[in-house]
Amino acid sequence: MENTKNNNSEYVIDLVHILKYIWSRIWSVILACVITAVAGFCYASFLVTPTYSSSILLYVNNNSLSLNDVGFSLSSSDINASQSLVKTHEVLLKNRTTLQKVIDYTDAPYSWKELYNMVDTSSVNQTEVMCVEVVTTDPYMSEKIANGIAVILPQRITEVVEGTSMEVVDSAIPNLQKVAPSVSLYTILGFMLGAFVSIIILTIRALLDNTIHDEDYIMQNYDYPILAKIPDLLDIGNKSYGYKYGKAYKKHNTVQKQESDDLIVGE
Repeated sequence: MENTKNNNSEYVIDLVHILKYIWSRIWSVILACVITAVAGFCYASFLVTPTYSSSILLYVNNNSLSLNDVGFSLSSSDINASQSLVKTHEVLLKNRTTLQKVIDYTDAPYSWKELYNMVDTSSVNQTEVMCVEVVTTDPYMSEKIANGIAVILPQRITEVVEGTSMEVVDSAIPNLQKVAPSVSLYTILGFMLGAFVSIIILTIRALLDNTIHDEDYIMQNYDYPILAKIPDLLDIGNKSYGYKYGKAYKKHNTVQKQESDDLIVGE
């Protein structure tokens, strides 16, 4: 329970009252959760365009020798230098000239700015192997662009950076499994949103509810003493009490009728 004073008056937030208010209307919370969960499911299933990814693996070498050259060996310094070159090659890939060459090579229906947002690069386990992932709305277009990068990027690296090379470790294949949207994630988020919004609304309504529910409400909000309490004799929730009250009421009417008959006979 939290008390705040303003202008010498005390405002009480009864957490127990709020919880009881929400619990008495728990059906509305469940209904809101179901509605928003179904809305999230339908949105992810029918309104969001699915996307598909395809990736390639490229090996970055800090000299111009090919991996197929006879007698070629690597030292630890060569490996460290190759690892540091991965970030450089990532920058060279995601620039206008390289991306435009990829678009021209693959006839992709995108601008270089659109393709920039579709391409993602990363180093595999902090090694000299670079992963390039392409995400589009067409699994075959993703595969085509990724393999186009595998052709254009090594050429571009050789032109810009001297004494380095790049080899294709793994080419791209079409991946028919969509990467987004996640129907289950949207459904869960919709369920949580419905619960959050409905509980907030019920909490506000509970705080604005100034109806006197019981004597505890008066004792907590006013300084006036309680002199008496009027019981609810017709409380249908208390069957035993209502049954006793009904019997007493029936007996009272019977006595009154008997007294009235005696009075008439006496007259």
